[in-house]
Amino acid sequence: MTQRAPGDDGDLDHVGRILAQWRHERPDLDPSPMGVIGRLHRLAGVLDAELRPVFAEAGLGDGDFDVLATLRRAGEPYELTPGELAATTMVTSGAVTKRVDRLLSGGYVERRVCGDDARSRRIRLTPSGLTLIDDLVGRHLANEHRLLAGLAPADRAELARLLELWGRTLDG
Repeated sequence: MTQRAPGDDGDLDHVGRILAQWRHERPDLDPSPMGVIGRLHRLAGVLDAELRPVFAEAGLGDGDFDVLATLRRAGEPYELTPGELAATTMVTSGAVTKRVDRLLSGGYVERRVCGDDARSRRIRLTPSGLTLIDDLVGRHLANEHRLLAGLAPADRAELARLLELWGRTLDG
């Protein structure tokens, strides 16, 4: 049998080459999960690098964007408690305070005392925060459309369905 040089696998992508190497070296194992998880892991890195510049142009990180977007999605008066923000963002509860403090210093949100409980606070978008997030979400979605342009609409829908199904099974 002729020994194939590492990486000499024609049209395979990076993960495909890794799978081929494992199949050759350990034919007793099924490396097929690496085909999904390895590709998702690599794509996550690429997507992160492609998404962050839109936020960075506005002086924000992705967590900052997520807090602003969550407040905007909440509808008027664009206001939530820190606990509600933590529960509905993709930011950990410990990071919410840090993000809110950064957004406060930028003038994009304000912290208010709740009328019915002086111990509780609410975070609200300021007019400049609302203007910023309305602009950013449009640019963000245009960027996401660009990143998905290589997939047909039916393929996007199927991929979204499969990822949702997988996510639900992992969430238990």
